[in-house]
Amino acid sequence: MDTFTLIALSGLGLGALYFLLASGLSLIFGLMRVLSFAHGAFLTVAAFASWTVLRHAAAPSLGLLLVAVLVSSVAAGILALVTELTIIRPLKGKVLEQLLATAGLGLALVALLAAIWGPDEHMIPQPGWVTSTTQVAGAPIPNTRFLLIGAAAVTMVVIQACLSRTRAGLVIRAGVENAEMVAALGIDVKRSFTAVFTAGGMLAGLGGALAGSYYGGVSPYLGDQMLIFAFIVLIIGGLGSVQGALIAAVVLGLAQSLANYYVQNGVGDILVVALLVVTLLVRPQGLLGQKDRLV
Repeated sequence: MDTFTLIALSGLGLGALYFLLASGLSLIFGLMRVLSFAHGAFLTVAAFASWTVLRHAAAPSLGLLLVAVLVSSVAAGILALVTELTIIRPLKGKVLEQLLATAGLGLALVALLAAIWGPDEHMIPQPGWVTSTTQVAGAPIPNTRFLLIGAAAVTMVVIQACLSRTRAGLVIRAGVENAEMVAALGIDVKRSFTAVFTAGGMLAGLGGALAGSYYGGVSPYLGDQMLIFAFIVLIIGGLGSVQGALIAAVVLGLAQSLANYYVQNGVGDILVVALLVVTLLVRPQGLLGQKDRLV
C-alpha cells in the first residue's frame, strides 16, 4: 500500500507539472486562439534563470527558492511579452505563420542556451526541505511533489478568479467575443491580449522553476520534452479549457507513473499516446472542450 501511495502521489506531482505548462497554453489559446510552439523554450529559459539564482548557493533556503521562482516567472513573462509584440501581434489571424514563427523561435532559443551553457544537464542546488520526504500512509513522499501539487492548485484558483471576478478578466473575455465592440468602448483590446500572452509565459516560467526542483537539474532540451506532454494534455482536456487541462494532466500523470512502475518502464509513455489517440477518435473536442468554450 505504501508503494502505491508513493507512486500515486508522484504521479499527481508529475501531473501538476504538466498542468503548470499546459495551463499557460490553454489560457493563451482559449482567449487568443493562438498556439505557441515557443512555450517549451520559455520554460527552459525560466529553468536556467532559476539555476542561475541557485547555482552558487551551497545550501539554499526556501526564501532563495522563492526568489528563483519569481525571477524565472518574470524572465519568461518578459520573453513572452517581446514575442507577442514582435511575432504574434504582427501575424494576427495568420495561424500557420504564427505556428512556424513560434516554432522557429523555440528552436533558436534552445540552440542559444546550448551554445552558452552546453547540452549537458546542470544540477540545481535545492533547499533541505525540498530534498526531504514526508510520511504519508507509511510512504516517504518527496516534498517536491507537494510543492508542485500546491503550486498547481493555487494556479488554478488564481486563473479562475482573475477571469471571472476581475474587471480585466471580463474585458478579456468580452474582447474574445466581440473585439470591435469592446474597442468602441475605448478599451485597448490589443493590450489585454498582450497581458494574456505575458501571463501565459509567466505560468511557463513557474513551471520551469519547479521542473528544475522536480528533476534536480536543467538542460536546454527540458522544455521541448515537456512541451509534447503539455500539448497532449491540451488536446485531451479540450483546447481552451483550463479545467479540462487540469483533469487531463492529473489523469496522464497518474497513468504514466503507475504504468511505468507496475507494468514496465516506458509503457506509461505509450499509454499517454494511446489515450491521445482514443480521445481524438471518440471525443475530438476533448474532455471539456466545446465549440465556444473559453476556460
